[in-house]
Amino acid sequence: MNPIETIKDTETLALAQALISKPSVSPKDEGCQDLMIQRLAAMGFDITPMPFADVENFWALKDSGIPGPTLVFAGHTDVVPAGPLTEWTFPPFEATVYDGWLYGRGSADMKSALAAMIIACERFIHQQGAFIGKIGFLITSDEEAAAKHGTVRVMQALADAKIHFDYCIVGEPSSAQTLGDMIRVGRRGSLNAHLVIRGKSGHVAYPDTLVNPIHQAMPAINALACKQWDQGNEFFPPTTFQVSNFNAGVGVQNVVPGDAQVEFNFRYSSASTQADLIAQTEAILAAHGLDFEITWALSGEPFLTEKGRLIDAAVATLRAITDQEVILSTGGGTSDGRFIAPYGIELIELGLVNKTIHKVNERVRVEDLAVLTTIYTDLLVRLVGSHD
Repeated sequence: MNPIETIKDTETLALAQALISKPSVSPKDEGCQDLMIQRLAAMGFDITPMPFADVENFWALKDSGIPGPTLVFAGHTDVVPAGPLTEWTFPPFEATVYDGWLYGRGSADMKSALAAMIIACERFIHQQGAFIGKIGFLITSDEEAAAKHGTVRVMQALADAKIHFDYCIVGEPSSAQTLGDMIRVGRRGSLNAHLVIRGKSGHVAYPDTLVNPIHQAMPAINALACKQWDQGNEFFPPTTFQVSNFNAGVGVQNVVPGDAQVEFNFRYSSASTQADLIAQTEAILAAHGLDFEITWALSGEPFLTEKGRLIDAAVATLRAITDQEVILSTGGGTSDGRFIAPYGIELIELGLVNKTIHKVNERVRVEDLAVLTTIYTDLLVRLVGSHD
């Protein structure tokens, strides 16, 4: 196994800037995938476009012809909206470098990581020559919004075609303070609910003629918020309940509304199940005597990659390149890993620092781009490199 040279040039930066300059607000791709496909095709990858509905996706694969594992890089080209443009120091889609930072929407989440993946493969193939197994890319433009026609559909299509892979590196910004200090080895489940509590509308001066749904909702919501749903376990923190929206009223102060509407979410550990959370929630609402209707939507079940070859390789790589011990985490929000891991694939999320994701002035350190490229290249060597 030949040692990987540290990458110090600006190739990753240039590709990251090209991707960031395309305003691919979810679910639009705006040509980002075409740019990636051109680079991958030049390396000999077989490209399979997989559009579903209004979403662009592609699957790319390079087969060494030598039996071995398949390592797949996964990620998304879509970004969240930029927000108020006047609050940005530099225009969000101009990919500006200033004082050692790369500014732009998607710089951290996660176009710079996509660039690092591409350049890492180019360097790996150039420096190592032969390798074993296969290298793949699974790229979508539907991660930041609905996530209905992206990775979830691609994974089903691959399964239908009996295409399986062994290892997956998702380029989500997993690092907390410095590059490589944390990787995600799983994620909590996410369960959403839309609750309607029915009352009886009327004039505030005649309380005996009305049923105030706001008054009825408050004790029940407080009971849900105060409940200890589980204790978590060695891999996950305890399940949490959070109200994200409460809406009621007709716009004037002297009318009690006929209903109140509540949006809430569970981020849940593997110590709880979707069915248990639903049953317990509806039991609490019923115990408070509410006339209610509730609609549930599952964003994803909890998943976990236990220690194995992929995690061992990632920890060894980060120790060698960043000279620090890595924290294995299941925190944070959801990711497309929830659609990949259930197929029995070892999966980690390893990317840049996430302090500015989804914020005005999203940015990453320019020097981190080369380091992340070196990390991905080293992982290619460890997982599919020829050891002759």
